[in-house]
Amino acid sequence: MKLLLTSSGISNPSINEALVDLLGKPISESSALFIPTGIYPFPGGGTNAWRAISGNGKSPLCDLGWKSLGLLELTALPSIQRESWVPTLQETDALLVWGGNVLYLSYWMQKSGLAELLPTLGSLVYVGVSAGSIVMTPYNCDAEWNLQFVPAGSDMGSTSEKALGFVDFALTVHLDNPDPIFEDNSMANVKKWAAGVPAPTYAIDDQSAVKVDGGAVEVVSEGHWQLFSPSIPSV
Repeated sequence: MKLLLTSSGISNPSINEALVDLLGKPISESSALFIPTGIYPFPGGGTNAWRAISGNGKSPLCDLGWKSLGLLELTALPSIQRESWVPTLQETDALLVWGGNVLYLSYWMQKSGLAELLPTLGSLVYVGVSAGSIVMTPYNCDAEWNLQFVPAGSDMGSTSEKALGFVDFALTVHLDNPDPIFEDNSMANVKKWAAGVPAPTYAIDDQSAVKVDGGAVEVVSEGHWQLFSPSIPSV
């Protein structure tokens, strides 16, 4: 698979160059589908989804000059025949997955059937932002925070600490971001969390991304990042 796992979108020229390299052609010649689903559990989620789609969000993604841009809403897919959306996905160059709630996003990626399809889409470039990046790893670093948004009576939180595991490393984002909403994302806190994870953990700031092309993993950064080695064995 080809993945570009970002903290805050295509935030600088180096990350933009990495995206073009994965696409194998200019963005202006590439088609994309945007997934806003992860943002919905939060207050004002719908408004923030529109900001991202319209190019008014804080993280550059939809407004990069794509040849074409469509919407793929995961919560709708279980009620739609697959023939209506799978061919479109198969023909798309890039899948743009917005941030928000990792747990909610993981749930709907599985329930919609998208998670099952992703390994079959060899030419697709997966571009994640924040939660859209974390969801591709084995572990949800935001589990405790995500759980407060699980509706009463739902079993969604039963596997809150797990994500989809498309890569073999963990990831934390928004490293040392001064916004109060990310006050727990300090290097010290990330190091503490990483110590309990049986996998290498990348901590990246908003000017960094992890580029995955087949078995090759590379950090692309104009900011700062850190790789923590696992201190406990994998199970």
